[in-house]
Formats: sequence, structure tokens, C-alpha cells
Amino acid sequence: MRKIMVANPKGGCGKSTLSIHIASWFAQHDEIVYLGDLDRQQSSRHWLEARPGKLAPIRHWEISDDDFQMPPKNCNFAILDTPAGLHGKRLKEALNAADKVVVPVSSSRFDMLATREFFEELAATKAVRKERVDIGIVGMRVDIRTHAYAQLLEFLQEFDLPVVTCIAQSQRYLQAVDTGVTLFDNDANSVAVDIQWRPLLNWLVSRH
Repeated sequence: MRKIMVANPKGGCGKSTLSIHIASWFAQHDEIVYLGDLDRQQSSRHWLEARPGKLAPIRHWEISDDDFQMPPKNCNFAILDTPAGLHGKRLKEALNAADKVVVPVSSSRFDMLATREFFEELAATKAVRKERVDIGIVGMRVDIRTHAYAQLLEFLQEFDLPVVTCIAQSQRYLQAVDTGVTLFDNDANSVAVDIQWRPLLNWLVSRH
């Protein structure tokens, strides 16, 4: 089983967008996929409820506020969408249930500074120190041709963390959250989608 956590303590950085698209991709390839949501707003759960039944199935990973349950044993890929402000004991519980941590970061200076403490907290946790968990950065709404992208790379050098890929801005991602249908459901063979997402998908299935 591969367990993937999508996390950043800042709200609005694209955690749910990444989570639902990762889940959709693996479900389309006949994997048994569970999607969990630690956020009280339950955005990913509502997305699952809106997902048309004719599409590749994604199961709900039930997680209570009082007790962190591991995904079912028959699961191939478990995707965990996390809330803004995740830290402390809850963060450690989630990390202990993860193999890979995907951190979406935009090239906004404000967003980068807001993420700094999270990177420092990650580095201090036992799971990361013992290299049980891989951390990868995904640039969100980033244009690699801009100075802002260069600033993002410079910022991340402080933490020695890789930028796995960058996902461009598109209204279609917002539409996906509302309809239960991802870009992969409509454009599984799209060259533009593949170029952006393929490095992340390859990283998610790679071993340490």
C-alpha cells in the first residue's frame, strides 16, 4: 500500500485539487484508492459525493476527530487531504501514516514565508529525520518562465527539498472540485496535462 499525504498549513494553496487528481489518476488505472479528509470542511468528501458513478471508483477513507484510523488493508493507494493549520500531534499522526508528503506551494512571497515554519516542523519530526517519509514540493499556479519561479527555487534551497513539478493556473481545476470530475477523467491523454502531472505521478510510485 502506498500512503500519500497532501499538506500545507496555509489555506487555499491547492491541497484538495492535488488530492482529488492524484486519487482520480490511480483509480483510472484500476487501483483500489481511498481518499481521506482531515479538514472539518470535508471538501474532498463532498467532492466524492458529487463524483458520477460511471467514473473510476474512489472510496472514502473514514477518519474521526478522536482517533486516527489507518486505511483498509485492501487499499493500494491511500490519499490524505489535510486542513490548513495542521501541526503538533495531529501532524505527527498523519506523518506516521504516510510514505510520501506532497506540499503545494505557490510562488507568492507571502505564501513561501507562511510555509517556512511548516518545513521546519516537518524536519523536526522523527518520521522525516529517520527518512521514513519522502517530501516533494509541487509549485501551484506557477509559470516556470517567471522571476517568481526562480524565487521559489531559491527559497526551497534552504530546506533541500525538490520541486517535483509545477501545475499551471486553470479554471478547470476549480470546476473539477465542484463537479466530482477531474481533468484526468476528461483529458487522460492530454499532452499538456501529462507534461505537468507525469513527474509527480512517477515520484509518487517511486521507492525511497
